[in-house]
Amino acid sequence: MKTLHILQHLEREGPGLFKGVAEEKGFKTKIYRIDLGEKLPIAKTNDLILILGGPMGCEDISSGKFPWLLNEVNFIKKTIKDNIGILGVCLGAQLLAYASGGKIEKLFGGKPLKFMPEVGWSEIFINNESKYNQIFKEPLYGLHWHSDRIILPLNAELIASSKRCQEQLFKISDSCFGIQFHIEYEDKMVKKWIKEDYKFINKALGPEGQQILKKQDKLYGNKTIKQRSILINKLIDLVISKKKAP
Repeated sequence: MKTLHILQHLEREGPGLFKGVAEEKGFKTKIYRIDLGEKLPIAKTNDLILILGGPMGCEDISSGKFPWLLNEVNFIKKTIKDNIGILGVCLGAQLLAYASGGKIEKLFGGKPLKFMPEVGWSEIFINNESKYNQIFKEPLYGLHWHSDRIILPLNAELIASSKRCQEQLFKISDSCFGIQFHIEYEDKMVKKWIKEDYKFINKALGPEGQQILKKQDKLYGNKTIKQRSILINKLIDLVISKKKAP
C-alpha cells in the first residue's frame, strides 16, 4: 500500500487537510515527529513525502539548535535523487528549495524597507507564464505565517505569488512542489496558532495582531476549504503521476 510519510516539526503544525485528501486517494498516512527524535522514513517509489512547517529556519541548519535539520536536508536530497514525490509546506518548501540549491533570506517590506514577516490572509496570484497556470482559476486566498522568502534554484518554476512574497507556489521537478503559504490549515489548527504564537504575530501585525487574524479567519477560513482541498488533490496527482502539466 502506498504511504504518505508526513515529516512534522512542531505539535501545532500538523498535516490538516492533506491527511484526509491523501487517505481518500488510497494513501496510508504516517506522521514522523522529527523534532522529538523519531527516525526519518524509508520511502518506496509509490510513496509520497509531505514536509510540514515550523518556526525554525534554514539558518538553523548549521547552528546546532535543531541538529536533526541537517539530516532532514540530506534526506530530501536523497529522496529527490530517488525520484520520490515531495510536497513541502512553509518550512518544508524552504528546505526543499535549499536542498535543491536555492537560498533563503529574510523577508523585507514597507517604506522605508524593513524586516517584515508575512502573516495573515492575502490573495495568491497565478504566474501566467507557468505551464501550471490552470492549476487554479478562481481567486485563491491563502494564510501566510513566515518571516523568510525563498530564492529559487535555477531549475525551479514559479507557479504563484502573493503581493508581499513572490515565491508562494513552485515546482522543483515534476515530482517535487513547494507551497510557502498554509494550504493545509483547518479551523482548530489556526485557533491554536493564534493563541500560542502571539509573539511572532505581534512582531508582524502589532498588538492587535491576534484580533486581526481572528477576523480574517472568519472571512476566509471555512470559505476556502473546498478550494484548498481541490488544489491539494491536484498537487498530489501531479506528484504521483510525474506529469509535466496539470
